[in-house]
Amino acid sequence: MSIYESAVKKPVMTSLIFVAIVILGLFSLNKLPIDLLPNIETNTIMVLTTYQGASAADVETNVTRPLENSLNTVSNLKNISSRSRENSSIITLEFDYGEDIEALTNDVRDKLGMVKSYLPDGVTEPVIFKFSTDMIPVIMISATANQSLPALYKILDDNVANPLARINGVGSVSITGAPEREVQVFIDPVKLEGYHLTIEGIAQNIRMENVNTPAGVMDVGSDSYSLRVNGEFKSAAELEKIVVGTSAGKTIYLSDVATIKDDLQERVQESFTNGVQGASIIVQKQSGSNTVEIASEILKVLPEIQKNLPSDIKLNVIMDTSDNIKQTISGLTETVLYAFLFVILVVLAFLGRWRATLIIIITIPISLISAFIYLGGTGGSLNIISLSALSVAIGMVVDDAIVVLENITTHIERGSRPKSAAVHGTNEVAVSVIASTLTLLAVFFPLTMITGMAGVMFQQLGWMVTIIMIVSTFSALSLTPMMSAQLLRLNPKRSKAFNIIYKPIEKALDKLDDKYAQFVNWAVRHRWTMVGAATLFFLLSLIPAGFIGTDFIPAQDSGRISATVNLPVGTRMEISKKVAEDLYKEWTNKYPEIDMINYSVGQASSSN
Repeated sequence: MSIYESAVKKPVMTSLIFVAIVILGLFSLNKLPIDLLPNIETNTIMVLTTYQGASAADVETNVTRPLENSLNTVSNLKNISSRSRENSSIITLEFDYGEDIEALTNDVRDKLGMVKSYLPDGVTEPVIFKFSTDMIPVIMISATANQSLPALYKILDDNVANPLARINGVGSVSITGAPEREVQVFIDPVKLEGYHLTIEGIAQNIRMENVNTPAGVMDVGSDSYSLRVNGEFKSAAELEKIVVGTSAGKTIYLSDVATIKDDLQERVQESFTNGVQGASIIVQKQSGSNTVEIASEILKVLPEIQKNLPSDIKLNVIMDTSDNIKQTISGLTETVLYAFLFVILVVLAFLGRWRATLIIIITIPISLISAFIYLGGTGGSLNIISLSALSVAIGMVVDDAIVVLENITTHIERGSRPKSAAVHGTNEVAVSVIASTLTLLAVFFPLTMITGMAGVMFQQLGWMVTIIMIVSTFSALSLTPMMSAQLLRLNPKRSKAFNIIYKPIEKALDKLDDKYAQFVNWAVRHRWTMVGAATLFFLLSLIPAGFIGTDFIPAQDSGRISATVNLPVGTRMEISKKVAEDLYKEWTNKYPEIDMINYSVGQASSSN
């Protein structure tokens, strides 16, 4: 017994199968996160190692080379490169796309563990960085200040970063470009030599004094109390009383050999928004979290956070990646609505049956919903790629159902009973429907087997379109004949209003049939003319292809500009500010429609 014959004879079972698909699809859709791109882990791992006080040459000899020799044995390694700078070593390992980055990270960690004991004292634990699309900031916020600029970092850390970090799904909140507090100790070399002291000894004394020390447990009756000595400095003035040595029976304090200043760190980066200096706050999400929900929650709490800040500090959102996602979803919704509208009009116009239109309308969402089951099962998300797959598939899912339905309707109009027409009509076009689906699968299924970056990006699209087309074909060969047998009538009654509206359409379609028959008759009799015209059209269509540019992702005009300018080492911040002011004037004059400009000016790091 064929699939369509079973579906017609067992309508309840057929309905339950597709109801189950709809329930599973809607359940999966409710659980899917929304993001800009699929979770794409790059093929690169970076190893950062810090060796404070070492020159670039020392870092190269004592840190970078031993680590490179060990990491060279990592499996599936494609390329390895390194950079040795003062105080730090950066090693970059490149692998082929598609490799399991988690397994490779564990392998790198094992190799680092083997060589760690051979590194000099003072070298920190190597830090492993791996990159993915989850690291793309959800929201970037600028904070500008005037009087509160010296304390801006502390204010933002306490009143902005901490509340944002408590939002569900937020992974990290980082602040850049703001001045940070720093207690500076300036040693007088003459006094240092006179008292026979060393820099290392003074640093050790400061480090030992600035600690909180556990002091045991005290029992009072049946209760026990933990004791601790609070030794951390509460103010810079406390450093002046640190004992750093003795000389001729006299106690030497830090204030005797040094000057202490409670100041700000020397900054290598400054951030400006619309010409006003401030800082940038970058919010990143946890892996698998919903970007749109996180962005929405952040935008809700920002007005409350703004109320708790000093009046001169202003917060502005300079980048919101959820905007692109919302626009994509809005575009998809519009596409679906237009598809439904045109399908209704086309089916009504060509078949003249509202019941047939209803059957087609039911086919579209069932086929699309099946893709959500795949996304839920594979841990995917609603993103540009998956939504594009739905947009591509919308126009194709109705093809098979329309072919089957039109043939069933033709049998009914010739006098067959609906059930017999459903079976025989589907049987006549089943092979053609399956063949057309296989043709489409031959285009999209190979996307699931592409390697490299293209495969990482478009595997999801290939699988989704493949699954949607298979489900639509299965629906056309089972659900469509079943519903046709149940809903279509042998001699449907048409109201007078429907006849008045449809009569002109029917006459237009009859004329279209006549014109099309005449054109086909002419085309068959002038074969070489048609072949020549088709060839000429194809050749002409290749000409514009040479003028089409290429890009990884289409550019989005968000109405804001963000830029970073790196200046040579040693450039004074006064010059950096002058560069920032010039950039602001140039951009605002060139792009008057831009509503916000955020840019950072910083010094580039030196490298060996």
